[in-house]
Amino acid sequence: MDQPRWLSDDQQQTWRQFVEVLVKVPAALETQLQRDAGLTHMGYIVLSTLSERPDRRLAMSRLAKKVSASLSRLSHVVARLEGQGWVRRERDPGDGRVQIAVLTDLGYDKVVDSAPGHAEAVQKLVFDRLTAAQVRQLAKVAESLLESPLDV
Repeated sequence: MDQPRWLSDDQQQTWRQFVEVLVKVPAALETQLQRDAGLTHMGYIVLSTLSERPDRRLAMSRLAKKVSASLSRLSHVVARLEGQGWVRRERDPGDGRVQIAVLTDLGYDKVVDSAPGHAEAVQKLVFDRLTAAQVRQLAKVAESLLESPLDV
């Protein structure tokens, strides 16, 4: 049996700080979006992702990949967004098995109204605390962590 690769003291300290960031930043963004826009963070990500598409539509399976969510989780989020009138689902006319998420005009207005507060929260939580060099380093770290599938 292989021996475990234990973390060094430096790795352990870095890992714990990184985990704290992974917990606290999304929680703060969730709080801001719920308070100011009545949206979950995932709901905002779905709306903003659809808003960036020229036709404001995307197959549910592709949307799930883009927002890093399981199809099941995405389906629940989209159902809540549908209930607000911000998104609707349609069948793909070329393949009736495929569902398409479509951002409604009301949904587009919602994301446009919500974006300034969200951007300000991201600025305060992340970018105001970093130098320009640290932002570049953060981008490189994120790119390195995401360049291959994150599975063990």
